[in-house]
Amino acid sequence: MWNKIRPYVGFSALALAVGGLSALLTGGGMESFAALNKPPLSPPAWLFPVVWTILYVLMGVGMAIVWRETRGQERRRALTAWALQLAVNFLWPIFFFGLEWRLFSFFWLVLLFVLVVRMTRIFAQHSRLAALLQIPYLVWLVLAGYLNFAVWLLNR
Repeated sequence: MWNKIRPYVGFSALALAVGGLSALLTGGGMESFAALNKPPLSPPAWLFPVVWTILYVLMGVGMAIVWRETRGQERRRALTAWALQLAVNFLWPIFFFGLEWRLFSFFWLVLLFVLVVRMTRIFAQHSRLAALLQIPYLVWLVLAGYLNFAVWLLNR
């Protein structure tokens, strides 16, 4: 039984740890962010950690499904795409909240979106479910892009 669920637990835990470390490193930036002008459709602050927790678990589950379905070069390709988008994801809050590079962060988010689309396409080659689990992530990135750009625009 453990062998079957281990990839799901492992990849989800890794994604959550990366997100948690990024949040920990940018915690102080949240105070200055609270004082900024925000656009319409800005979710309440409490929603962000809830949504990101769900998204990190979905990322992990999607990767675990593909991990179980693939071997060799195909597995490495999927894992590389997953790890690359996770690394770019890790850096965005540091750029946005920590360094306050708002416009740069927007373009970094565009890069992240492209990488997640690429990862989702790779996942789709092996599992429709693994790819579909990434749709909420893509939708959230679109909202994040809107918020990021609007915050930059309203506070420059």
